[in-house]
Amino acid sequence: MLMIRTMSQASPIQLSIRLLAVASLFLPWLLPAAAQTDQQPATQLTLTQIMAEPDWIGHPVEQAWWSTDGQEIFYHIQQHDGPLRELHAITLHDAEPQAVDRRLSLAQRSLINDSNAVYDRSLQRALYLRHGDVFMQTMDTGAVRQLTRTAGLERQPLFMTNSDQIMYQRDQHWWVHDLVSGLSYQAADLRSEDQPEDPEHGPLAEQQLRLFDTLRRQQNDQQAEQEFTEQLAQTYVSDADQPWYLGADRELVGSSLSPSGEWLLVITAEKDAEQGRSGKMPSYVTLSGYTDIEDVRTRVGQKMPGGHELLLLNLNSHELYPLSREVLPGIDEDPLASLRAAQELEPLSASRAAWVMDVSWHELGEQAAVQWRSVDNKDRWLTTVNFQQQRLEPRHRLHDDAWITWNFNEFGWLPHNSVDAEPILWFVSEQSGYAHLYTQTLQARQPTQHTDGQWEVYTPVISRSGDSVYFIANRAHPGEYELYQLQLEDDSLRTLTDLDGVESFTLAPDESHILVQYSGSYLPTQLALVNADQTRLLTDTRTDQFKAVNWQAPRIVPVNSQHDAGQPIQSKLYLPDLTQFSGPRPVVMFVHGAGYTQNTHLRYPYYFREQMFHNLLSQRGYIVLDMDFRASEGYGRDWRTAIYQQMGHPELEDLLDGLDWLSENYTIDRTRVGIYGGSYGGFMALMAMFRAPDQFQAGAALRPVTDWTAYNHGYTSNILNTPELDPEAYRKSSPIEYADGLQGKLLIAHGMLDDNVFYQDSVRLAQRLIELRKADWELASYPLEAHSFIYADSWYDEYRRILKLFENTIAD
Repeated sequence: MLMIRTMSQASPIQLSIRLLAVASLFLPWLLPAAAQTDQQPATQLTLTQIMAEPDWIGHPVEQAWWSTDGQEIFYHIQQHDGPLRELHAITLHDAEPQAVDRRLSLAQRSLINDSNAVYDRSLQRALYLRHGDVFMQTMDTGAVRQLTRTAGLERQPLFMTNSDQIMYQRDQHWWVHDLVSGLSYQAADLRSEDQPEDPEHGPLAEQQLRLFDTLRRQQNDQQAEQEFTEQLAQTYVSDADQPWYLGADRELVGSSLSPSGEWLLVITAEKDAEQGRSGKMPSYVTLSGYTDIEDVRTRVGQKMPGGHELLLLNLNSHELYPLSREVLPGIDEDPLASLRAAQELEPLSASRAAWVMDVSWHELGEQAAVQWRSVDNKDRWLTTVNFQQQRLEPRHRLHDDAWITWNFNEFGWLPHNSVDAEPILWFVSEQSGYAHLYTQTLQARQPTQHTDGQWEVYTPVISRSGDSVYFIANRAHPGEYELYQLQLEDDSLRTLTDLDGVESFTLAPDESHILVQYSGSYLPTQLALVNADQTRLLTDTRTDQFKAVNWQAPRIVPVNSQHDAGQPIQSKLYLPDLTQFSGPRPVVMFVHGAGYTQNTHLRYPYYFREQMFHNLLSQRGYIVLDMDFRASEGYGRDWRTAIYQQMGHPELEDLLDGLDWLSENYTIDRTRVGIYGGSYGGFMALMAMFRAPDQFQAGAALRPVTDWTAYNHGYTSNILNTPELDPEAYRKSSPIEYADGLQGKLLIAHGMLDDNVFYQDSVRLAQRLIELRKADWELASYPLEAHSFIYADSWYDEYRRILKLFENTIAD
């Protein structure tokens, strides 16, 4: 399918959604009054259909990338009859995608790049990977040359500052390949061993040599042989080829080679550090018929992770310099000191530990930027490396009393386009309260902010010229994502798309076109080609069966907060055809998972099955509200961190505000309210049922966290610190502490192979409910499912139970 649309054009569906979103944003009282009747799907939906394998929907486009010459687009799509992916291609001048497997021989297909290529500065040569090996293509002739053929997997191929050399990584080690001689060599031999020492001759050894001529001759022969070997090695081997001994107590975490090949930054950690007691997960339904036991993750706070050490290696002189992190501003401060004192714990005896998150080299290899993150997640630093003085120099610090997000950490260098150009860092930071773009020269004390406002910058890409930046942002509305181009000279911003749901993008090699992946509420991820002000829609992989259903477009509505949230709670609303039902309507509230994610948007939802389920519920007369409560993504730092030390409390306030908003705008029955969700949504369903039992009469908690002390460290310690430091935060935030409040009917559903939220969470809650002698609850177990269900039978069974719960409890 091929469609061309200019910036000023939009489909009727997109226009209606946008008009509803705008109306709800500025005139929220008009939307419910004007929309008391809603068109429903022409066919009556069934659970069997919507919980079937998604083949009937049509699979999304996956992993799209450019051919090396920029004239073709490749992408993967799942085959309809199984899990295998098929390679497809679209030429810039061809209207129809074609399956590559069906038009090319195996030999021809072997020359296709597996992902986007990297180019030399003149765009005359391209490097790419194919089945883990490195290939190079000369652009003017099209000639392809295979540079490696190994059992290992090469990655990160790059042209070096010496244009006749490339570098790539294999098994944590860097290799250099000379394009003229064809020689490949390891840039540095890194060993987690102690430096060998010369044997010491104590008094006993000296006596042995004095008494025994044979031992003395043996030693002399060994010394002569060693001296000859060393002299011979000096003829063929440089200092750079000598081993680097990192220490027997250190393990290699990662390394980064400079484009010049002169420097190597090496990241190490303590070897064999105690990671705490791991969990055990049994699997009962197995091929062997016996019970299998699998080791799974440790729990939060069981063992605080250690930090990293950063080493600078001069590969020419074979000199090693430790780079101290003591220069990081605030590294010697303890943001958790008050909590430590309250629990009568010993204060920190040394500076905080920190991780090296990433390294970015200036393209000339003369500058390197290193991003650090404190292990307690309260600080993020950007530093540069002073190669002359062998030390780190701080450039930027981002501190958060709650926690630093794992998003918005991109950084790098602007391209070097003149000999005298000053190196300029760019990075994304939440320091204004929202994720925005900054630049900073090495002489500046403070960065320059280039974007501003109550919106977020995602996945920035610097143009080859360095004068503009491309990024995705939700500038017009928190749930609407478009592609933008920013001119760094004057910070002017240009909107490049009008697709509402841009997910990712890739610039063509010459930057004349942009390949965009986008989606819609009922449109799985597709491809579009952007050129100037024109957007060309390339694919539509949906089936005719799915497109034939007249799906209800979710209404984006702003729910006013009564708890000083600082902004409206953006929500999706699904309405029944109110002309077909009489009396107050029952309500179902859906709670998204992850906490920090977004579901009120115009993209294809991760919860696409749940979206179809909401259509089914609205057909049966339910009003469904799906809220981006505080903690959700896309609304800035304060929204994200509102749950610090109190998970489940601001979110519940927002859900209750949602019920009040429905009461004000629709005729609903507050005695017939259900709630459901999975993972974090399951946790919130429990908090609602236990802490507001007079407001929720039925709830389904799917794969729920019931006790945060049992969850992992990386996620939980950000929000609640650790159980040792902050036990009150864990008591306040764990549903199992409120189980005595249950009054309504509760369904708990959990996969028994869940290695994310352990099945044990639900089992422990079940035992608690048994001891509290609670009635009207059940636990549904799924022996072959993990955290995210895979099998259609399980999906059907789970949602059959949810529907039965609502139908028997809150339906008409």
